Amino acid sequence: MFYSMFSSLLISSAIVTADVCAKPVGRVIPIARSFRQRPPVHPYSLPIFDPDSVKRELRGLWPKYRKAPMYLSGIELGSGVDQFLDEIVAAEDEANQPFIPPVLISDHSMPLKDYISGNLDLMYFGPVNFGTPAQKLTVDIDTGSSDLWIPVNCPECVNKQFEDTKSSTCKNSDENFSVYYGSGEVSGTLTQDVVSIAGLEVRDQFFGAVSQVSDDFNGLPNDGLLGLAFGAISQSGKPTFFETLIKRDMLPAPMFSIHLSRNQESGSDVCFGCLDTFKTLGPVEWIPVLNKTYWCVSLDAVVVNSKPVRTDLTGIIDSGTTLIYLPASYADEVYAMIPGAKPAPQFGPEFYTYPCSTAPNVAFSFDGRRFSISPLDFNLGLAAPNSSDCVGGVLSLGSDGFPPNLAIIGDVFLKSWYTTFDYSGGARVGFSPSINNR
Repeated sequence: MFYSMFSSLLISSAIVTADVCAKPVGRVIPIARSFRQRPPVHPYSLPIFDPDSVKRELRGLWPKYRKAPMYLSGIELGSGVDQFLDEIVAAEDEANQPFIPPVLISDHSMPLKDYISGNLDLMYFGPVNFGTPAQKLTVDIDTGSSDLWIPVNCPECVNKQFEDTKSSTCKNSDENFSVYYGSGEVSGTLTQDVVSIAGLEVRDQFFGAVSQVSDDFNGLPNDGLLGLAFGAISQSGKPTFFETLIKRDMLPAPMFSIHLSRNQESGSDVCFGCLDTFKTLGPVEWIPVLNKTYWCVSLDAVVVNSKPVRTDLTGIIDSGTTLIYLPASYADEVYAMIPGAKPAPQFGPEFYTYPCSTAPNVAFSFDGRRFSISPLDFNLGLAAPNSSDCVGGVLSLGSDGFPPNLAIIGDVFLKSWYTTFDYSGGARVGFSPSINNR
């Protein structure tokens, strides 16, 4: 049971002080990125919307989620990893111990960056150490995929690469590796080496040693990517870095939490093994995960200005996706409830605009509970210079191959909600109001 924030902090402090040697404390990775009705934003204070980054994301969404219907139906899952996951979740549920999140220790906080373009927080990424001696690279934090990869011997890559020949603990293999993401595709071979994040060191961790990348990746600031979805959908067929931490009993709790800042290069974080109540304004609302593939929950409605659009969708909570994407028919209904909103074909069939003079109250209902998003995040910027229309942060997905029952819930939502991804309780996602909403 969760107490008030103040009580949790006091009790947690007492526990950490009295038993600091008995159990590891949680680690934090800060990432470089009330629901009171806010007044409309004055158009002259907004940047002009640049569609290029969003179009790049759109190009990659279908490849990233092309197998989602099969995965969600239990087809083509990694059987060994799925058994591994069942053992982890069963062990955590069997313990059945009440959880009080530990107070975080600042020594384990590693500042990362929010990649900002105009009014968009495009990506949250930070450092990971690989090999012996350690080589530091940066990775995008992605809860919508399950693989860890970095560039190795990649002629096309413009960012920093891992030099495998300089690591005394590197174990290369001839096993092929390839994966699609929202911003491109990568391929190479599987490798094992020491991987360390925020002081949590895993030996012989599998990751993709990528020797080929699509052009889209070369336009981004991160070197690689850390997938934090369930290992059952990993292209490597191996347990994820986070699942290895759980299996080796390196965490005080089988969870990680993400705080995403808004238009700030620093200030965000990923908290491994804990929930940081200093980043929240209220209690956690827990939503059960539909199955252990993606962090997917039941999306039963989108609510616009208190009027619901009823849905029957699977919502995937994806920190590696910038915006929110709905099937086209639902997106049309959402914008039909915003006076003056209309399609924006000048950008593409997925886009909509609405009057900048309005501040629509948009909320998502997961398992019957509503979670609003800030109008600041819904507004992507002016449609054109001197325009009175702004571009909306919810886009539509056509029926040309994209699964018709999926919604992708990206950073536009997560900036309003401190989000905890928990392997216990049968696997669940927790939403707490973020300090961004003060």
